[in-house]
Formats: sequence, structure tokens, C-alpha cells
Amino acid sequence: MAKTVREPRQERSIEKKNRIIQAGYELFSDMGYHETNTALIAKRAGVSTGIVYGYFRDKKDILREVTAIYMDKITAPILKLLLEIKSSSDALNSIPAVLDIVLTAHKENSGMHEALHSLTHTDPEINAVFIAFEDEITLKIASRLTELGVLNEDANEKVHFAMDILQSFAHEYVFDHHEYIDYERMKALVIQTLTALMGLKHA
Repeated sequence: MAKTVREPRQERSIEKKNRIIQAGYELFSDMGYHETNTALIAKRAGVSTGIVYGYFRDKKDILREVTAIYMDKITAPILKLLLEIKSSSDALNSIPAVLDIVLTAHKENSGMHEALHSLTHTDPEINAVFIAFEDEITLKIASRLTELGVLNEDANEKVHFAMDILQSFAHEYVFDHHEYIDYERMKALVIQTLTALMGLKHA
């Protein structure tokens, strides 16, 4: 029988649960998922291990909450910017901003990014979360740009390809650090590539 956990209703209990989730986020980022245990999470959160198990069945339960927070950190700024796009001109001008958002998200959440992406190779549930995330963000962006007349043909394919380009550059920029690469020049090339892919032109 599945272990029963309680859902906090009082402000103090909600605050404790949120501290546990935040502690999990920090430790998974700093140490990795497999190197972290519930005792360490409890200590970081300033609660007993028993309190942790009162709100979560196990470490994986905490990971689910942490993953949702990570996804929101990544998607919220992009979706906010998407709503501000009203025309092809806006779309064109937003490309550098989107690139900066993606780079910032990778830099500020680099440890969590590496921890979660390493799990996608061994954990089907986490891999499914990332696939669903890609599907959702691709379809939302493609739908918005089609609605505005920015994209007509191959909208889903173009947006998905653009996301691959953005992620590849972010990994290179944040994690790889090849000495022979001029990253500012590469950044300019990424913007040019995305502009051409979307069929956008300066007026």
C-alpha cells in the first residue's frame, strides 16, 4: 500500500514543505540527485527527517516538485516575452532577448540542468517530463507565431529546430568553454541563423 503523506494547510506547514523543496533544489544542484539523501535535505531545510517523510513519500517525490520548479524557471520568462510579441517586427526584435533568456536560465540553474539532464538517460519518468516540456513549449510558440502570421509553413518544425539551436549554443556558452571559439561572434551567428530560419527581415 502506498505511503500516505499529508498536504499542509496552515501557513507554517506550507512554509516547512517549501523549505524542504528548496533544500532539495539546492542539494540536487550542488551534489547531484544520487549523491543527495533525505537526511541531507532535512538538515538543509532545518527540519527533522520525520517531517520530510510527513510531506513526501521519498526523495523521488521531492525531485518531482523540484523538476516542476525548474521547468517554470525556464519557461515563464519565454512565455511572458511571447505574449508581448504582436507582429513580425516584434518577433525579429525579440530574438536577441530570447537568446539572453535561455543563456541566463542555463547559467542561473546550471547545476540543476546538469542533474536533471543526466537523469533523462536512466529515469523514464524524468525523460518523459522533458519530452512533454519540449512538446508544450514548441506548440505554444508555434501556435502564437502562426496566429500572428509570423510563421505559415512548417511552424512546429522551425520552432523545434530553433529550440535545438538555442539549447546547443547555451550548452556551448555555459558549459563547454572552447578556447578557440569567439562566443560573441557565435552569438551573432545564432541570431542570424534564427532570423533566417523564421523568415524574418528588417523593414
